[in-house]
Amino acid sequence: MRRRVVVTGTGIVSGQGEGVAAHLEALAAGRTAPVGQERHSGYPVHPVVPLEWDRQIPKKSDQRQMEPWQRLGCYAAGLALEAAGLKDDPALKARMQLIVAAGGGERDYEVDSQILTGLRDAASPGAYLNEHLMSDLRPTLFLAQLSNLLAGNIAIVHGITGASRTFMGEEQAGIDALRIAEARIAAGQAEIMLVGSSYNAERPDVMLTYELGGFYWNKPFRPVRDRAAEGGGFVLGSGAAFLVLESEQHAESRGAEARAMLAPVAAVRTRRGPGSVEAAVELCWRDLGTPSPDVVLSAATGVAPATTEEHAALARLAPAARVYDLGDLMGHLMEAPGPAGAVIATGLVAAGTARDVVTSCVGHRRGEGMVRVAAAR
Repeated sequence: MRRRVVVTGTGIVSGQGEGVAAHLEALAAGRTAPVGQERHSGYPVHPVVPLEWDRQIPKKSDQRQMEPWQRLGCYAAGLALEAAGLKDDPALKARMQLIVAAGGGERDYEVDSQILTGLRDAASPGAYLNEHLMSDLRPTLFLAQLSNLLAGNIAIVHGITGASRTFMGEEQAGIDALRIAEARIAAGQAEIMLVGSSYNAERPDVMLTYELGGFYWNKPFRPVRDRAAEGGGFVLGSGAAFLVLESEQHAESRGAEARAMLAPVAAVRTRRGPGSVEAAVELCWRDLGTPSPDVVLSAATGVAPATTEEHAALARLAPAARVYDLGDLMGHLMEAPGPAGAVIATGLVAAGTARDVVTSCVGHRRGEGMVRVAAAR
C-alpha cells in the first residue's frame, strides 16, 4: 500500500528572482531570464539574481568557505524549510532526511592555465602532467570539489542531521533524487525529506567542457525551440530548487498545508538514436498513468535532435496542455531542472492555476524522466 506524498515547502532562485511567486509571474508573462553574454567571451548564460546571503546563511564564515553552487543550494533549501514552517523546529529537522543532486566543484583556473602552458613545451607530456597535478593542486581544492559538500553545508547551516544521499549524473541525478525521495516516503521508509539541487553556470571550465562536446549554444541567444534548426545547443543557467516532501499523514499531524501531491516519478535511460527520445517520453508518460495535465513544463535543453523529438512527443500526448520551456525561463540548470520543474508545478497547483502539471526532463546526452504534481485535494 503506497502512502500519498505531499509537498509542504518549496524554495527556488534563478535569473528570474527569488521564490515561487517571481517565477510564476515570469512564466505567465513569457519572460525569458536575463542573458549575460559579453562577460563570457560571447557565450550566453543566464546568471542568478543578486541574493542577500545573510537571510539564509547567517554566518559569514560559512558563506566564505562555500563555492557559489553550494551557497545557492543552501539558500534555496532555507527558503523551502521556511515555507514549510520548519526553520525553527530543530527536533523535526534532526530526523529529516536529505537527498541532493549535484555535480563537482570548481577548478583552480590559474593552476590549470599554468599546467596547460607548460605542457606544450614539456619533453615528456605525460610525466609532466602527473607531476604537476600531484604537486600544484591544493588538497583543499580537491575537497571543495566533492559533490556531497552541498548536503554537508545544508546540514551545518540548517541543522538537518538525518540520513543524506547525494546523486551525481547531470539531469538524471535530479530526477532520481525526486524519484527516490517520493518512493521512500510512499513506502513508509521516511516521513519527511528535503530534496533538491543547485547549479552555478558561470564557470569557464564547464563552458569549455560542453563546448568541446558540441552541446553549448555559442551564438547570440535564441529561445529553446529556435535552436534545433541551427544545430541546437543549451544555454546554462545558475539557480537552485528544493522541496520539502512529507507523507500526507505526517503533514496533517503537524498541521502543515499540503500545497500539492507528488506522484511516483518516472525515469528511464535509453540508448540515444533516431526516435529514441520520443519513445522514452511516451514510456515515462505511461508510467505516470497517462495523465491529462493542464500544464506541461518542458526542461528541453535545445540540443538537437532530442529537443525536437521531446516537443513532438509532448504535443501528441498532451495536445490541450499549455507547454512552457524551462530553458527559456531560467536556463539549463544541468542537475536541477527536475526539482525546479517540481517547485514551479507546485506553485501553479497551489495558486489554483492548474490541477495537474507534468515536468518533462530529457537530458542533453542521456537520461529521461517525468515528474507529475497534482492538486492535493
